[in-house]
Amino acid sequence: MSATLTEPDAAPRTPNTKPPRPPKGSAAGPRKKKPLPWAPWLLLGPSIALLGVMVVYPTIVMFVNSFTNLEIKNKMLGTAPDFVGFDNYIEVFTESDFPAVLARSLGLMVVLTVLITAIGMVVALLMTKLSKGWRLAVSIGLMLAWAMPPLSATVVFGWIFDTDYGLVNWALNTITGTQDFRGHSWLIDPWSFMMVLVIIVVWQSVPFAAVTFYAGLGQVPDEVLEASSLDGAGPWQRFRLIVLPYMRGVLTAVLVLETIWNLRIFTQVYALQQQGGLASETNILPTYLFRQGLGEFGVTAAIGVFMVILLMAISYFNVRSSLKDEAEL
Repeated sequence: MSATLTEPDAAPRTPNTKPPRPPKGSAAGPRKKKPLPWAPWLLLGPSIALLGVMVVYPTIVMFVNSFTNLEIKNKMLGTAPDFVGFDNYIEVFTESDFPAVLARSLGLMVVLTVLITAIGMVVALLMTKLSKGWRLAVSIGLMLAWAMPPLSATVVFGWIFDTDYGLVNWALNTITGTQDFRGHSWLIDPWSFMMVLVIIVVWQSVPFAAVTFYAGLGQVPDEVLEASSLDGAGPWQRFRLIVLPYMRGVLTAVLVLETIWNLRIFTQVYALQQQGGLASETNILPTYLFRQGLGEFGVTAAIGVFMVILLMAISYFNVRSSLKDEAEL
């Protein structure tokens, strides 16, 4: 026989009765602190102020100047420029070689992005097949190439393709057994100039893509790859149907970043032009903007506004893809 012990003074409790709340000021439990709404803005304040001074203000000034005929004489005489509307934009696209420079820049961007992405993916796949020691050695080599300053890399490659004492001309003369490449200039011709430029940029940009892809390959489950192999899927089928879908986010980020970076390269092009290239036939958007900026600031500002719009359009697809991937998770 069992007995039930109850509190003598406690009122009977029904299933819907809520437990009594403890009185205010009692030590029933820790009081939750309300988040400070201004704390995130306080932490972001220095960065926002820096972006405002270094990015927002110059962009606004550039946008305003693009609708004026501001020139160097206005700076020297202290006179205000005149408002010319869209005349600078019309002049850029009709009365200058800007369309040719734009086409050259876009073509170079596409070639560089495709080569960097493809070679980076191949290197990342090969790194997964290496032993730990060799993988470490390859990673160190990639980091050394990536860490080299662009100007230093361009100077070194300029020596390699030197007209009289370059390694490339010596090797080609040795292989062919002739002296046909003695004194041959690789920078005087626009096509060979672009070939040298592509080699330099790809050599320095592949490490970032390879290391990023190698990290992304770690997201692919080994069980899925083993199951597909047992089902008879070949290497290309496993890569196309399993690896690429898992790496879609990483691949999109690398493609967009490389596209933006390849559209903004300046140091390598300018340094090669100083070593013997023809600036008028090898200019791309950044170098064209730099050389144009020495005189007519209004026209230069119009070119800069166009570049900003172009880069923002490319970045829009990156942000849109990232938000879409987050929504699907």
